[in-house]
Amino acid sequence: MAKNAGVLICLLIMAMDVVAGILGIEAEIAQNEAKHQKVSALECRGPSYQAFKLGLAGCVLLVLAHAVANLMGGCVFIWPRQDSKEQSPNKQLAVASLIFSWIILAVAFSMLILGTLSNSKSRRYCRIAHHRFLTIGGVLCFIHGLFAVAYFVSARAAWKEDHPKERRHTQGAGHA
Repeated sequence: MAKNAGVLICLLIMAMDVVAGILGIEAEIAQNEAKHQKVSALECRGPSYQAFKLGLAGCVLLVLAHAVANLMGGCVFIWPRQDSKEQSPNKQLAVASLIFSWIILAVAFSMLILGTLSNSKSRRYCRIAHHRFLTIGGVLCFIHGLFAVAYFVSARAAWKEDHPKERRHTQGAGHA
């Protein structure tokens, strides 16, 4: 069951990120369906409550996926172990994936929030034509899923390298 738990966690992380990405793209579609008038480079439109709800749900799922990957992956420390000067490839991959997942989370979350907040106002407003914040944030959710799963898998592998006794209870029972 323990081996299946890792696969289920990976699927859960990817599912949440994929759904967050789809919600971001759907929010952009709902935003584009709102009543608007375009005058040269300015766009005047009313907010879309549907786009607001979809964007907010996408933000929540993105943060939840990141939290699950980080909490279930455990802590990977960047500084080296005392007995070796070089980190294992699993630990290096975990650290790199963790850094990239945080960067992508920050950018995707910012894009989704900007797109969502532009639909939260109750009055019409005019601004420079939108820059597809919700779509970009949605696509970044897909990329975040890849890095979050890479982090989870490599962090668990690095943990198993550092804790071989806890990984297999029966290994070495018959050997002296």
